[in-house]
Amino acid sequence: MKNSKFTRSLSLVLSVVLVAAMALFAVGCNDNQNENLDYQGTTNLIENDSVLGEGEKSFTFTVVDGEGNEVSCEVKTDKTVVGDALLELGLIAGEAGAYGLYVKTVNGITADYDVDGSYWAFYIDGEYAMSGVDTTDITDGAVYMLKVEK
Repeated sequence: MKNSKFTRSLSLVLSVVLVAAMALFAVGCNDNQNENLDYQGTTNLIENDSVLGEGEKSFTFTVVDGEGNEVSCEVKTDKTVVGDALLELGLIAGEAGAYGLYVKTVNGITADYDVDGSYWAFYIDGEYAMSGVDTTDITDGAVYMLKVEK
């Protein structure tokens, strides 16, 4: 009799501890995920021939929307990676994907492959980039372009 009560009490206590541990683990994972994977923010609208930011490095940033409308500006920064400079200025927004930053919004324009098959293609000096904006080191004087494509 005593052994049976003890076993039930022990089972109950262990179950409560297990459920509490799972709940804390789930909360911790969700907080960390949201903190590290969001690249959301207000995007600024650039105007042709504007100069944005401050810093030692500079590059031209061009945006081409789905209708072929093009706008360019000069970006000045002390960042070393293109994506970091554009994120800092609020020119791009997106989310972390399996291959790095998945850019969804550029200059206030959203392209979402899941919605209509469109996406932001990244070009470096007119050539389709083999790297993403979040892994491309800034080359002073280069032209970086994000263009809506389907």
